[in-house]
Amino acid sequence: MYAILTAGGIPQPGESLYEYTQGQPKALLELAGKPMIQWVLDALGGAKMVEGIILMGLPPESKLVSTKPVFYMPNQGEMLANILTGVRKALEINPTLSHVLLVSSDIPAVTPEIVDWVVNTALQTDHDLYYSVISRSVMETRFPGSKRTFTHLRDVEVCGGDINVIRTMTATEREDFWRKIIAARKSPLQQASLVGIDVLVGFLLRNITLKAAVEKVSKRIGLRGRVILCPFAEAGMDIDKPHQLEIVRTDLERRVDS
Repeated sequence: MYAILTAGGIPQPGESLYEYTQGQPKALLELAGKPMIQWVLDALGGAKMVEGIILMGLPPESKLVSTKPVFYMPNQGEMLANILTGVRKALEINPTLSHVLLVSSDIPAVTPEIVDWVVNTALQTDHDLYYSVISRSVMETRFPGSKRTFTHLRDVEVCGGDINVIRTMTATEREDFWRKIIAARKSPLQQASLVGIDVLVGFLLRNITLKAAVEKVSKRIGLRGRVILCPFAEAGMDIDKPHQLEIVRTDLERRVDS
């Protein structure tokens, strides 16, 4: 499977990580002796299920290394365009690909074993989209004080993971739909129109289970989706705030010293 690694984000003045990056890509922020994205590349390079990497948003002269082939693609300006360009590039390299792995560059604590677990777990079934989530108990046990944002369901509280799998045809043939999904991220009314008012109310009142939510949303949007409850907090420990940066930096320094 090919991995699409997104690395186009550059914190702007006034954003919480700008004092650390000073106009440079967040992916190149140094942690425990190497750029943040290099930790992710090392994990993908060591994963048995990854055959190559499409790196979106950084140039070849970024001085990154990988044991797997890396294809550098320029930043397309927005998340959806980066993903779609990455999928098309992966299909250009291997037209027989049925699924690709979507990975964010800001989860440096991830390991090859976690990457392989996500891919192998996804391939146990035949779905269009696999979205990984991490429970509050798993996240806060592994990274106390991380202060992630959790979705409250009737049976579990979860936050989103940053290692996901999507069918290539699903990504390339429904571009308008994905644009609506991304546009609706901060609008409850737009979310309701996409996933159904009953699902949205269920989320707000916390009276819908994870399984029921997935089934209802999948039916509403016409995709066969599956949520993977990931037992590894590292898959969702993305660095968005300074305190998260310091937590992960300390964790990686311990790893280097061990």
